[in-house]
Amino acid sequence: MSRARKYDAELENIELQLLIEGVRRYFGINLEEYAGSALRRQVWLALRAEKMRTVSGLLEKLLHEPDALNRFMDGFNRAEPSGPRFFKYFRQEIVPVLRTYPFVKNWQAGAESLRDFYFMAIILHEEGFYEKATLYVTDSNRGNLDRAQDGMFALGGVRELEKTYNSSGGRARFGEYFSGSRLNGVFKPQLRRNMVFSQHNLATDGSFNEFNMIACRQGLEPLSDAARAHAHDVLFASLGVFGVLALGPQDSVRHTPHEHAFKELDAEQRIYRKIA
Repeated sequence: MSRARKYDAELENIELQLLIEGVRRYFGINLEEYAGSALRRQVWLALRAEKMRTVSGLLEKLLHEPDALNRFMDGFNRAEPSGPRFFKYFRQEIVPVLRTYPFVKNWQAGAESLRDFYFMAIILHEEGFYEKATLYVTDSNRGNLDRAQDGMFALGGVRELEKTYNSSGGRARFGEYFSGSRLNGVFKPQLRRNMVFSQHNLATDGSFNEFNMIACRQGLEPLSDAARAHAHDVLFASLGVFGVLALGPQDSVRHTPHEHAFKELDAEQRIYRKIA
C-alpha cells in the first residue's frame, strides 16, 4: 500500500470518528449502536446524496441542517415492509390467539413502515377485536414517529398496498381505510385511535410494559452485535409467556441467550411463541 493510500484510509477513519463524536455530542445520537458496515455504507450513500466530497463536509452539513440529519438517519431504514404472507398469518393464526385475552397489548418496535402497523390495525378492526387492543408504536427516530402519526403515504404506491391487503385476506375494499388527494393518501384517523406513539431506542432503552405480541420487523438488522444483544434482552423481557414475537427476515432468536424460551411458529416469517 502506498503512503498516500494509507494516509487516505487513516484520514477517513479520523473523519468518521469525528462524525460519530459530533453527532453524539450535539444530537445525543450514538451512531456506534449500528454495525460498522451499516454505518460506513450509510456515510458513503449520504456523501453522494448530499454532494459532499469529504466526511468532514458531511458532518458540517449534518450539524447545521436538520433536514440533512433526518435524511442521514432515514438511510439506516433499509428493510422491506412486511408482505401479504405475514399479514395473512397474523389474521389467520395470531389473531385467534390474541382473541383469547380480554385485552391485548401489541408493540410495534420500529416505525419505518406504515404498512406494518396500519395493516395490523385494519386486520384487528375487520376481525372485530380492535376495541380490545392497544398498539404501541415506537422508534428511536423522531421523524419516523411523526410520519407514523401523520399516516400519510404516496398514492403512487396504493396499488401495491391494495394488492397486499387483498392477498392477506382483506374483508372490505382497501379504499375505505384512507382518504387521498392527487399525490398523497392518509390512513383514516379511526385506525389510530388505539395507537400510542413514543420514542424508544431498542439499542439502549429498557422494557416499558408487558405485551401479548411484539413485531420488530425492521429494527435489528443494522445494529451492532452489542446493541442487538441488548435489543433481544429487551424484547424477551417485554413479551409475556405464550406471547408472539415477529422478527425481520434477516433476524432470529437463534444463538441468543433466550433461544430455548421460544417455539418457532413460522420459519420463513421469523415468528415465534415464548414458552418459558
